[in-house]
Amino acid sequence: MKKILFIFPALFLSIVLFISALSPYVETSENISKKVFRLHILANSNEDYDQELKLMVRDEILLLSKDIFEGCNSAQEAVDIANENIENIISTANKVIAENGYNYCIKACVTKEYFKTRKYNSFSLPAGIYDSLKIEIGQGKGKNWWCVMFPSVCISGCTSDLEGTLSSDEIEMIENDKYIIRFKAVEIYEKIKNLH
Repeated sequence: MKKILFIFPALFLSIVLFISALSPYVETSENISKKVFRLHILANSNEDYDQELKLMVRDEILLLSKDIFEGCNSAQEAVDIANENIENIISTANKVIAENGYNYCIKACVTKEYFKTRKYNSFSLPAGIYDSLKIEIGQGKGKNWWCVMFPSVCISGCTSDLEGTLSSDEIEMIENDKYIIRFKAVEIYEKIKNLH
């Protein structure tokens, strides 16, 4: 019994110290997620033809995005533009699907989604809740594809560099590989925080 009474406070203290040490990274990660707008496309299934169709839809959506997001200066502006153009986005995706002989239904919306830590070529984004343009093809049960629409990483037309959007501390955090382990800790924290 004494052992249990000793272990509980030690465990509680460890959790408090862990959260305290993690706190600055959580705050910076949450700030980053508020400044980024993502694109998330889900294929109908994992069959090769559905995955190929997903990439064709992606290509047309990115072409369209180049025009509609031109001059975009913030994540909130990107959210507003996506909302204003949702019918155009759905129409573009439907056209690609019909041209390729499919009749899948398209669902598209601007939403908040949880994303895991994601490594891109020159930077990593921490796990968290991000605004995103979510496009589901058919049942939306296949592997997904995602990228960053603002600041512009997968399209041109928005602010083209991270430096214009993120602070120097945030840039340091996403471009330095030493933060990956901390991102994973933040990911665990975010998962626990978002359990419903």
